Amino acid sequence: MTRFSLEGRVAMVTGCNKGLGQGIAVALAEAGADIVGVNRRAAEETRERIASLGRRYVNLEARLGHDPAEEIVDRAIADLGRVDILVNNAGTIRRAPALAFTEADWDEVMNVNLKAAFFLSQQVARRLVERKAPGRIVNVASVLSFQGGIRVPSYTASKSGLLGLTRLLANEWATHGITVNAIAPGYMATDNTQALREDEERSAEILGRIPAGRWGTPDDLAGAVIFLCSDAAGYVNGHALAVDGGWLAR
Repeated sequence: MTRFSLEGRVAMVTGCNKGLGQGIAVALAEAGADIVGVNRRAAEETRERIASLGRRYVNLEARLGHDPAEEIVDRAIADLGRVDILVNNAGTIRRAPALAFTEADWDEVMNVNLKAAFFLSQQVARRLVERKAPGRIVNVASVLSFQGGIRVPSYTASKSGLLGLTRLLANEWATHGITVNAIAPGYMATDNTQALREDEERSAEILGRIPAGRWGTPDDLAGAVIFLCSDAAGYVNGHALAVDGGWLAR
């Protein structure tokens, strides 16, 4: 089981003040990693949970897609000395029919979900190559990386793009010992799905298609993210691991 240990490694997790990102950060800390969180605001609950595990946590406040990725990574290295793992989890969503969708909503979603993920990956990979060190990058994609969805044009485009980017970076960086994979969550109980869960008819339609019969939780991602960030996944590259209760199988 030592192949699943992240002892001695530093993981950067974006958007980990709550929800899926918090679950991911805590899981990586449970596996032994120290954590750098990149959030728009303080993440005290995340800090407390990670500290209770005896791991270090540093919170960097930043506006992803706007603040330079190079500065974010430099700050992380200044605080914890290195970054071995990057989990691009931060994401946002805007809902409107495609005929009415605004350019402002398009740009904001693409900046956070896709642009920030690429440039953070680039900056972390540059440091790993300089150190001649192996590394792990995990992008949080979506089941909408495989499907069209409804009323979320920029979200679908960004998550589809993130899956393509995962494969490209895996191709380019494998020779440096850097693996790049994705996790594709299904319908999870987060702020992004609150409107869907509160719509009784839509919620029933969604639950009726999920073989597991329930919404996912942050804890459901723990095993997948630990695996992809560990030595156990050293020969797994360019892969998208769906954590969806069977949604894509229907």
